[in-house]
Amino acid sequence: MNAPEAQSSTVRLFVAIDPPEAVCRALAALPVNLRGVAWTPPHQLHLTLRFIGETPADRRESIERALAPIRVEPFILPVEGGGAFPPKRAPRILWVGIGNGHPRLFQLRQRIDDALLGCGLDLDVRTFHPHFTLGRCGNGCMPAVVARFVRGLEGLAGPPFRVEGFTLYRSELRPGGAVHTPLLRVALDAATC
Repeated sequence: MNAPEAQSSTVRLFVAIDPPEAVCRALAALPVNLRGVAWTPPHQLHLTLRFIGETPADRRESIERALAPIRVEPFILPVEGGGAFPPKRAPRILWVGIGNGHPRLFQLRQRIDDALLGCGLDLDVRTFHPHFTLGRCGNGCMPAVVARFVRGLEGLAGPPFRVEGFTLYRSELRPGGAVHTPLLRVALDAATC
């Protein structure tokens, strides 16, 4: 166990897909001149498969053991569309989406959920909306300007990318923003499916 974990009895965890550099560059090139938005740094862009949240530090190893054998055949995801959460109220999160109907993505998420449930974790049952978080709106956001930006995301078509693995991350909330540390990387090897 490393020093920060020894000082804390819990770790904040999530499981995500890391986009390749070409996707990060494409998303970083979007016009981001909106006042009051905290933009996600390109190196921190990820597609969250499962937010686990605060978890007892002594359960980390069992979570890693449960996730390590997960396999699905590698697959291609398109980067397309975008919007804001929540959709009908003042926006808090600006996002870019992943095209609908990708069964391997949902298969991967289900296998991750099954593994985590097998560890005795409680998981929320909210609908899965795969996306990359571009930024978070603060008090200085102007709704009309944000709405124009979101309309511009609706027809977005970014570079598709091949998903060849996923990562278990530790997330630390700090005054300068969240710091994500990879704990386990799992390759999706089609030969072992």
